[in-house]
Amino acid sequence: MERLLIKNIRIVDPANSKDENGDILISNGIFSKVGGEIQCEGAKVIDGEGLSAAPGLVDMHVHLRDPGFTDKEDIVSGCKAAAAGGVTSLLCMPNTNPTADCPKVIEYILSKAKSTGINVYPAAAITKALKSEELNDFEALRSAGAAALSDDGRPVINSLLMSKAMQKANELNMPVLSHCEDLFLSEGGKMNEGKVSEKLNVKGVPAAAEDCGTAREIALSAAYDVPVHICHVSTKTSVALIRDAKRRGVKVTAETDPHYFSLTEDELLKRDADYRMSPPLRTEDDRIAVIKGIKDGTIDAIATDHAPHTPKEKSDFLSSPNGSVGMETSLAAGITYLVNENYITLNRLIELMSCTPARLLNINAGTISEGAPADLVLFSTDEKWIVDINKLHGKSKNALFKGKELSGKVKLTICGGKIVFTNM
Repeated sequence: MERLLIKNIRIVDPANSKDENGDILISNGIFSKVGGEIQCEGAKVIDGEGLSAAPGLVDMHVHLRDPGFTDKEDIVSGCKAAAAGGVTSLLCMPNTNPTADCPKVIEYILSKAKSTGINVYPAAAITKALKSEELNDFEALRSAGAAALSDDGRPVINSLLMSKAMQKANELNMPVLSHCEDLFLSEGGKMNEGKVSEKLNVKGVPAAAEDCGTAREIALSAAYDVPVHICHVSTKTSVALIRDAKRRGVKVTAETDPHYFSLTEDELLKRDADYRMSPPLRTEDDRIAVIKGIKDGTIDAIATDHAPHTPKEKSDFLSSPNGSVGMETSLAAGITYLVNENYITLNRLIELMSCTPARLLNINAGTISEGAPADLVLFSTDEKWIVDINKLHGKSKNALFKGKELSGKVKLTICGGKIVFTNM
């Protein structure tokens, strides 16, 4: 296998508390030497002058839409988008067709992912067909290769089932990821319930819909002393609930998405369905609360909830499905809206986007340690670029940062020692 020697680069590795200049040598798919000046005759040399190197990003919330919805995205196209965004490991959600609720579908996903060069980890459904009526066979799903459990796209409505799922998953050491939403409160809502929904005369989704779901999962976690991970946190009350729970020792972790720390419901004034997702964009107070949660450690990870839809589906503001694509813009959004605004350091951003997600998913990633798999992203922190949907690598173009100028550009992505994307 080709040896790669990356010279003169800033090495950002939160797992080893490292932020320093040096060289990185990759041999046989692993990091063989990291730091200082390295010489290696016969290695392919990459000049990293002016760039930063971080462990490949770990996106723990991705919809690849495969099987069943491959007009939106498929495993191959989704992994191309991942590579272009510096994502080398991803967790794909189970709301496919058929649902990822049996070993056959898990095996299909893993088989198709082999050729992509990206580490794909399937999340299996908690309940059969996502109906909140019957638990799946978690042991069989884990044996087939499922890395986590979630009914994402909707909550597990039945609290008794959810409590049993959390307890069984804990026995198997499988993470449970929860989409927190009270469907009775959110029914029919198209955007955040507030001033913008009133102005547009559109039914809204109250923040309470998310908050009630978050409170329930925290209560179950506390009652049974088992872990739970809260997906896509978007409200100030959910941030406060999670912060309080952590102070009490509850085994709760949480993620948010770039759009919740960068944009607000005001984007919906455009009546553009690309800005509609679940949970919806919230208020400025919510955005600031999410940022505070990131700063103080209440929020553990940044994921994307990459959710592709076709242009035809997104053409109507009110009837469109929820979701936006985000893997190709997530690192730049973090640099632009968090690092450049001095809310957090670059080291902390990489911790949120690589090191901690890898730990939460129990996967071997998120570090530039010698002997670890050589998953790496090289990027410029300063390069500015305009998000052009026609240059995205996935099938769908519903990118909510479209037309916006971002700072931070992925230049090279390496996974397992192989270059899977280059823009050098």
